[in-house]
Amino acid sequence: MKIEPKIMRNVCLTAHPKGCAAEVEKQIAWVSKKPRDRKTPQRVLVIGGSTGYGLASRITAAFWGKADTVSVSFERSATEKRTGTPGWYNNRAFDRAARREGLKAVTIEGDAFSHEIKDRTVQAIKKKLGGAVDLVIYSLASPMRIDPDTGAKYTSVLKPLKEPFTGVTVDMMSGEVSSVTVEPADEQAAEETVKVMGGEDWKLWIDKLREADVLAEGVQAVAYSYIGPELTFPIYREGTIGRAKEDLEQKAQLISESLSDLSGSAYVSVNKALVTRASAVIPVVPLYISILYKVMKEKGLHEGCIEQIYRMFRDRLYAGGEVPCDEEGRIRLDDYEMQEDVQEDVHQLWHQASSENLPSISDIEGFRSEYLRLHGFDCPGVDYEEDADPRSIE
Repeated sequence: MKIEPKIMRNVCLTAHPKGCAAEVEKQIAWVSKKPRDRKTPQRVLVIGGSTGYGLASRITAAFWGKADTVSVSFERSATEKRTGTPGWYNNRAFDRAARREGLKAVTIEGDAFSHEIKDRTVQAIKKKLGGAVDLVIYSLASPMRIDPDTGAKYTSVLKPLKEPFTGVTVDMMSGEVSSVTVEPADEQAAEETVKVMGGEDWKLWIDKLREADVLAEGVQAVAYSYIGPELTFPIYREGTIGRAKEDLEQKAQLISESLSDLSGSAYVSVNKALVTRASAVIPVVPLYISILYKVMKEKGLHEGCIEQIYRMFRDRLYAGGEVPCDEEGRIRLDDYEMQEDVQEDVHQLWHQASSENLPSISDIEGFRSEYLRLHGFDCPGVDYEEDADPRSIE
């Protein structure tokens, strides 16, 4: 069948198997050329390792650091007539490349919040990796969580707290700039968002791995987060997601304390704003990222997922000595984004944005193309006129 992008309200409902595989191979090729000039982890667990920063983490660990990896992600498989999720194809492309390089790779697909998947992961580490992991990456992003003990269902929302927020946003596909107002969340919605997007499950994972004795001496645990500029504070850092991220940072301190006898540490890494399946539907954020991309590309500061995570491994986690952190104990990979000159330029362009001038003051084309590539579309070298089997990346 011919597979094309089907996009509704900035959500892509399809994915192209060969395009997704090509994007995975592209990241592998980039990081494989980097010199491996330091000690790196040799057994790595990535929770949420099928797309975005999680996938880049697994690729960097395996194809730069030559680590054996276990990845956990929740995916929808393909059928004869329906495409799978991008992560479903990415997982298969990664496994194929790992076999080619002689690396051990265990891919587990299922609900990472559940006891069952945590148990399966422990067994995979013991039986397939043959030893304890020395790096745990937590890169889980989900709109919903079912409590494994009570069965209660929690749903996350991205809303302001206390007051409505009105801002400017853009339709990714049409390029239309418009005003949007988001009503504030009530306390229950805020609490549920913390349950889903906070640090509770991260800590449950570490506790489970610790109990099973599959954490190595000196283990590092890293969870990914975002802060962003003042422009997005009301909807992001000062909203429901911001409260969840505060909980994540609090849990990092508790996890570090629990790992102290292993000489281990836990960190929250604050990463750069990037095009993701989630960011495309967050009010205000698509416009901000489109302008940010233009500014950072012109200044030679732009990084994608793989470049950013490689820098985290090389210059932060495994540079030797103490891990560089801010005063809150966070790794700051958003340092280029938050440079004063970058934010000043973004701020100026932000207040000029209109549907008419958007192509000239932003990189909306780059945003759109990157979003499509996340789903395997708009990838160089892929013949999209060719019939494709949704069940195969070959």
